[in-house]
Amino acid sequence: MRLDRTAGALRSPITFSVLAGVVIGALFLVGTGADPVAAYEAVLTGALGADGIGSTLTTATSVLGMALALAIPLRAGLINLGGDGQLVLGGITAAVTGLYAPLPAPLTVVLALLAGMAAGAAYAVLAALCENHLGVPLLVSSLLLSYPAVSLASYLARYPLKEPGSSLPQTRALPDGVALPAFGDSTVTVGLVLVVLGAAAYWFTDRRTAIGYEIRMTGLNARFSAYAGVERRALTLKLMSVSGALAGLMGAIGVLSFPYRFVDGSLTGPGYTWTGLTAALLATAAPLGTLIASFFFAVLQVGGLAMERTTEVPRELTQVLQAIVIVFLAARLRFPGRWFNRRKEAV
Repeated sequence: MRLDRTAGALRSPITFSVLAGVVIGALFLVGTGADPVAAYEAVLTGALGADGIGSTLTTATSVLGMALALAIPLRAGLINLGGDGQLVLGGITAAVTGLYAPLPAPLTVVLALLAGMAAGAAYAVLAALCENHLGVPLLVSSLLLSYPAVSLASYLARYPLKEPGSSLPQTRALPDGVALPAFGDSTVTVGLVLVVLGAAAYWFTDRRTAIGYEIRMTGLNARFSAYAGVERRALTLKLMSVSGALAGLMGAIGVLSFPYRFVDGSLTGPGYTWTGLTAALLATAAPLGTLIASFFFAVLQVGGLAMERTTEVPRELTQVLQAIVIVFLAARLRFPGRWFNRRKEAV
């Protein structure tokens, strides 16, 4: 029984893709004359050691948040490529709210978070309406709507809201106290708790509610779910609104964390949207798998910098690893299954 479970885990396309990425990455390292053991050790130490765990958790907050935002519609077979637009709209809306809301600091923080979520949700719903009523595929409408959103946020940060006297495209700093509480002296904030709660809510909805069952069935077979009475248009609106709200929340968390202002490009530059999408695809949008995959990619990002510092191996190797994992996952290689079947027959 235990052998069967182990064989089943190793036959999983996800497990095989990760292992293949690690092995091929090691071959790349050997080809460049580097020590793969030392390089991987530097990745793990730099990301999970005492000096790096804070950065890893901070990165994981953004990656997991965007992964959840994109996994929710992906679970139903809907691809939201507008994460960047929803992210920056949530961020700039939170910045405006934090700067101008005439409320005490704690209430302003809550209002900024809610405003960011509302902005992201509204913009995601616009993409859903384009598909439902104009016939524009969601993949296209969500992607194209990102560009005007990013450009609008950039304009606001560079002109009307720009900090006077600064050479950087950024808004004024938020008032004192208008910030998410941090854990000690680290950069990890309460935003991590909010994201983990969002992941728990996603898991509960996916596994314990009727709407979660409808979402999974729609993703597996949209025609069958339509025959069963699931209204595709209404479901698209619901899922996109939740997806956009989570993306907007991540933008608000980014603004309410250091450096406590909206900086043009700071939310989209690190590529959290695409890393989150990669994590969601790797986990096939499953709640627990998305959590694990997001942390895996956060470790790669932070550990890649440590690897570059200590071993002089370029951090771009970690991007190569991510690409290899996705390629193998997309190919759905069946080699492990055939190998285990032959071994079972031999026994």
